[in-house]
Amino acid sequence: MRILVHDYSGHPFQVELSRELARRGHAVTHSFCPGWVSGKGHLRAEPGETLVFDPVGPATPIAKDRFARRILIEAVVGWQLLRQVRRTRAATAMLSNAQIPTLVVFALGMALMRRPWVLWHQDVYAVAVRSFAGDKLGGLFRVVATAFSVAERWVSRRAAAIVVIAPSFVPVHEEWGTADKVTVIPNWAPLDEIVPVPRVNRWAEEQELDDVATLLYSGTLGLKHDPTLLVGLAREVIDAGQPVRLVVVNEGPAVEVIRDEARRLDVPVTLLPFQPYDRLSEVLGSGDVLVVLLDKQAGAFSVPSKTLSYLCAGRPVLGMMPGENLASTLITKAGGAVVAPEARSLPEAAAWVARVVTDAELREELGEASRDLAEQEFALAGCADRFETILRRAGR
Repeated sequence: MRILVHDYSGHPFQVELSRELARRGHAVTHSFCPGWVSGKGHLRAEPGETLVFDPVGPATPIAKDRFARRILIEAVVGWQLLRQVRRTRAATAMLSNAQIPTLVVFALGMALMRRPWVLWHQDVYAVAVRSFAGDKLGGLFRVVATAFSVAERWVSRRAAAIVVIAPSFVPVHEEWGTADKVTVIPNWAPLDEIVPVPRVNRWAEEQELDDVATLLYSGTLGLKHDPTLLVGLAREVIDAGQPVRLVVVNEGPAVEVIRDEARRLDVPVTLLPFQPYDRLSEVLGSGDVLVVLLDKQAGAFSVPSKTLSYLCAGRPVLGMMPGENLASTLITKAGGAVVAPEARSLPEAAAWVARVVTDAELREELGEASRDLAEQEFALAGCADRFETILRRAGR
C-alpha cells in the first residue's frame, strides 16, 4: 500500500511509525517541514531502507510571530502536500501536527480528487487559540480563534478517519459530529533511539555540566508555556541551599525571556539551540531532573511529547502542568512530581527537586521507574498494528 505520512514538526515518533510501516512492506513517503523550528527526529534514510523522505515548505526557519506570512506559508504547504499525494500515488495520506491553513487547503484538494486521508489530531487548535485569545491576545485573535474553530471542525468532517492522542479529545469530536470515526491512540517515544546513558557523558562534559546539578528543559516553548517558571524554580532550589544550573535547549523568543529573567534573579543558566537528534539521549541524560511545562489552560488539548522522551531517557521528571493532563498521569506513575503551573507552586516543586538532586539513590530509583514505564507503555508493534488497520480501511 502506498502511504504518505506528513508530520509538520518532524518529531521522532511519527517517523518511527513511518519506518515500521515501511518495514512491513508498505511504500511510505515521510514528509515534514524543515523550516518549522523544533526538535527533529531521525529524518534521513539509512542504507537499504525503503522509506522515502520528501520535505515540504521552506528550509529556512519560519518566523512564528509573523502571523500573516506564517498563514501563507502554511497554506502553500497544503498545496505542496496535494502535489505529493499525486506524485507518490498514495492510496491514503495521514497528517500530524498540520496547521489549520494547511489542513483547509489539503482537505479541499483531497475532496476534489476524491482521495481519502487520516487526521492524526495532536492538538485541538480551536480550543487552544480560543483559550489564549481570551487571556493573552487581542480582539483580532479572538476573531481568528473563531475562524479556526469553524475550519478545524470542517476539516475533521472531511477526514476518512481521525486518530486522537487522549480520551479528552473525544468530547470535542462529539460536539463536531465526528466522534464515530475517532480512535484514541496515545503518543509514544522511540525506545530504541532515546535510551538511558550515564549522567556524566560526553555531551555533559562538552557543555561543562558534568560536575554541577542540573535542571534541564528540552523542547518547544510557546503559547502553552510560561518560561519564567523555569527560572523561578531554579531560584527557589538555590534559595533552599542546593546549587543548581538551569539548562534550556530551545530556539525562539522564549530564549531571551529566560536570559533576562535569569539575569534578574541571578540564576546560572545554559541556553542552547536544539541539538542533533543522535545526541538527544546524552542531552536528556545530562539532567538530574527533567522539567515539563504546560499552561493550565492547555490541560485538555495538549500532551507534551517531551514527557515521553524524558521517560525513555530514564530520568526523574517534574511536571509543572495541569493534573488532568494525560502526561501528568504518566509522570505520577513513574514516581515523578506534578504541580500546578503557577508561581505559588514553586516552593513545593523546589522542595521535591532539592530532595532528588541530593539523593543519588532516589535519582537512580526514579530514573529506572521512568524507563520501566516507557517500556510498558511505548511498545511500537501494537501502535503500528492499529495505525496500519486505520490506514488500510481509509485507503480502500
